[in-house]
Amino acid sequence: MKTEQRLKELGIELPETTSPMANYVNAVRTGNLLFLAGKGPGLPGKPLPVGKVGRDFNIEQGYRLARDTGLNLISVLKAELGDLDRVTRIVKVLGMVNATSEYGHQPEVINGCSDLFVEVFGDRGKHARSAVGVGSLPRGIPVEIEVIVEVAAEAAGRAPVPRAAAAAKPAAKKKAAPKAAPKAKAKSAKRKKR
Repeated sequence: MKTEQRLKELGIELPETTSPMANYVNAVRTGNLLFLAGKGPGLPGKPLPVGKVGRDFNIEQGYRLARDTGLNLISVLKAELGDLDRVTRIVKVLGMVNATSEYGHQPEVINGCSDLFVEVFGDRGKHARSAVGVGSLPRGIPVEIEVIVEVAAEAAGRAPVPRAAAAAKPAAKKKAAPKAAPKAKAKSAKRKKR
């Protein structure tokens, strides 16, 4: 079954792909591997969730936030590849949970993303994974996940799909200040004149 058809069958509508928050891109491809930048659970039209799992969110809420993060990551895959059937394997997931220091249920939280990948991609969605607790995440979000994906080459005879990363404008370069002459050289030049 086609991945797009599977999404429809599951009643999943992918959110709009979000732009990076700083000087980086959503994905970088090298060979047949696509490295996705970390994404959080923010969805268009909803307030950005902020807080710690174990204090502000319980396991079930954390699971849902990780699932929302997985939707954002699949959206990036769609924007980068054009066709989700080019995903041959979700290779590695790194899930970071903004949690209280005593919290120990990070795996159960990150299962929200892992379960989604298996639902959408089937066996291609089964992956190696790390789920860790951290003291904070950008903007106070409760979950951030990054992914490494194996992808198939473009189909023969098809024009390459413009990648979202290529459309992003590079950050403006700062001009370097002119270098001052080192003091040691200036002193030695004065000695030679004497």
